[in-house]
Amino acid sequence: MSPVILRQAMAKPPILFSPLFINSGCLFTCILLIFSIGDAQDVVVFQPTFLTATGPLVSVLLLGNSSEMSLSLTTVSPSNTTGSIGLPSCISEATNWMIVKERVGKTAVQVQLKLEKNLRLCAENETNADCCPSPLCVLETLQVSACEGGKLQASLLVQVKIYGLLVPTVAGSDNKTTIPNQVYQPLGSCPCDLTFRVCDVRCCCDKDCSTEDLKLFLSQCLLGPFGGQVPRAPDYQCSVQLSENSPNWFPFLCVNSPLENNPHLGLFYQGGVITSKPGPSFHKPMLSAPVPVDVYIEGSPVITNSYEFFTIPQKLFGQCINNAPVGFLKNFETTCVSLLHACPTAAPFRMLASDLRKTVKSGEGSDVTVEVTDELITDLSQFITGRKSLLFSDQDFVCENVTLAMDYQFFWKGNGITSVNLTRSVGTISFNGSVALTTSYSAVFLNGEVLSEPNSGNPGYQDSRPVIGGTVDTSVNDTVLIQRTSINLWKSGSDGLCSNGNMKPVLYGENSTSGCLLSVSKEKLTQCDLLRESISSLQKVLNTATHVAKSGNPDSLIVSDWENIIYRALNLSNALENNTSSCDGIPSHQHIHVQSLITSTVDGITQRSIFAVQISYSTTTWTLECRGGNVSLCVDPSEIQLFPISSSVTFTDVPITTRPPKTRFQINFTEYDCNRNDVCWPELAFPITRYYTGEPYSQALAKGLILVFFFLVASVLGNPWRQIRQSWNSAAL
Repeated sequence: MSPVILRQAMAKPPILFSPLFINSGCLFTCILLIFSIGDAQDVVVFQPTFLTATGPLVSVLLLGNSSEMSLSLTTVSPSNTTGSIGLPSCISEATNWMIVKERVGKTAVQVQLKLEKNLRLCAENETNADCCPSPLCVLETLQVSACEGGKLQASLLVQVKIYGLLVPTVAGSDNKTTIPNQVYQPLGSCPCDLTFRVCDVRCCCDKDCSTEDLKLFLSQCLLGPFGGQVPRAPDYQCSVQLSENSPNWFPFLCVNSPLENNPHLGLFYQGGVITSKPGPSFHKPMLSAPVPVDVYIEGSPVITNSYEFFTIPQKLFGQCINNAPVGFLKNFETTCVSLLHACPTAAPFRMLASDLRKTVKSGEGSDVTVEVTDELITDLSQFITGRKSLLFSDQDFVCENVTLAMDYQFFWKGNGITSVNLTRSVGTISFNGSVALTTSYSAVFLNGEVLSEPNSGNPGYQDSRPVIGGTVDTSVNDTVLIQRTSINLWKSGSDGLCSNGNMKPVLYGENSTSGCLLSVSKEKLTQCDLLRESISSLQKVLNTATHVAKSGNPDSLIVSDWENIIYRALNLSNALENNTSSCDGIPSHQHIHVQSLITSTVDGITQRSIFAVQISYSTTTWTLECRGGNVSLCVDPSEIQLFPISSSVTFTDVPITTRPPKTRFQINFTEYDCNRNDVCWPELAFPITRYYTGEPYSQALAKGLILVFFFLVASVLGNPWRQIRQSWNSAAL
């Protein structure tokens, strides 16, 4: 049976709609619309009147006054001669379909046709009639008639075309998929596994990928939760911060929370919280295993023959660490104070010379052994402090060969170490009760006889590296040699007083202001000239350099690598006479102005150099404050008051002029300069000249020449054409 075009002749033409596909979303709206149609016309009609079914369930609506209607179902087929279908019949026939009616409103009934046949394909040699002998299981045309009192009122044609179901011959396994506990695992253990039983590219958690497959994209695995990997812990976790990129305050403000408490636990997470293990968030940094070195570079750790860090006691965060690594070309000097209640027996106080003769990697393929020299110290005044004796103790401690100091000398050349010398100072300590022992440790790197000087860049200055200063030394063979020194700022002590303060170097690119407090009495304020000279001398001690290095790696023998520092003299001629309670013109502030310039680019990195440094002073007036009832400062000459002295540094980048230099013609003949004259002759032929930038020069030139051409044609041919036109008009008349 082939599909045919079905037609129906009705006494009254019904209202036609496109076939409705009824679903739960639009059912209510469709019913309201159909109710309004049924009320508007007094007819009984199926809606739709014709449809094609591809499944075992068909739903239509019967509209109108259908309370007394009866439904009949028949199977029809077109005539072989005319191709038409006969008149509908009110008598039902036996079919594989069942009619179900359900009223959905006053004037509407939902009619459903259900197929009562198994759509399973018949097996080979199967005689059961309740199956499909071919894939096209059902192909027929149904006619549903609505009759009242044996009289036809409406009819419906349904063309059915249903294929059989493909049921697998082997029944599925009863094994259920085991879903892991979602409290501790993500909802999708491998979200990038999109294809069943196929290896997905870059999905390294796909169980379908073999070892050979993983080798193809192992380095390009999908990261994060889409690749089946738990996201890395956030930066504020105490367990993920590294010492080289974390601020110094981080160990005390980081978050100590287990990684299991994260938002990627899945949709079935019930809110259980894993209790964190108590413990400090700040721990001593663990030294990672050293890697073999081919050559040393500045700052890289020195490696022993057994591929371990070469360590010397150093101070870190105010605490002495016995196993601190030594950095190549990093000089240091530190002291450690230890309280002894008995003779020490462990390192670093008691060590054999053989234990100190370690072998280190030279960095050039060979090994270097540390040479140890012992020096006996008899005067222990600078090493022994805080001696306490117990009255009821009869035990005196006499400790021999206690290490008091260790001074290392590393001789280097190029990128390697040539030799290492150690001078160990030992002595005998005797005490009763307890004693505070101060030990010192140092390491210097020597290139021949010259102490290694760390650079601040290569060649340009690097940010946060010290600005290199220098002083001229002509005592060596009448050769101009510039000795390196630092350019400093004030660094106050723990109490803020200058007497306990120190100096700190100026770091390139960092603007800074620092200072300290100076104790001044009333007696000193009566001698203002002497006070000014004292403060001026104190400020000059802060910086004694006469030159500054232009680049970060200057040569001490090349004068052109250095620039003179400009000192602005302090003018004290306008200072007032001495007063009993105040002094003006006090040089309390020193300012350093550094001007830098971008000179070149190396591998895409701009290189900055210093071309000028100026040091100037600012003056203030110091006055005793004895108001508010505190009159002792103004009465007692020995009473003191704190006055601030400060220093600052400012860095200024001078921009580079990128415009090309003017030619001699532009400098001498200014009448042709459009920027300095009202009349610009080069722009007379605008836009033909290059001064017009509205479009490409070639297009502007072409358009300009076309305009000139039309102008010339109009000028030349204007008068002859007028005469020709006049002659033509005269001849026509």
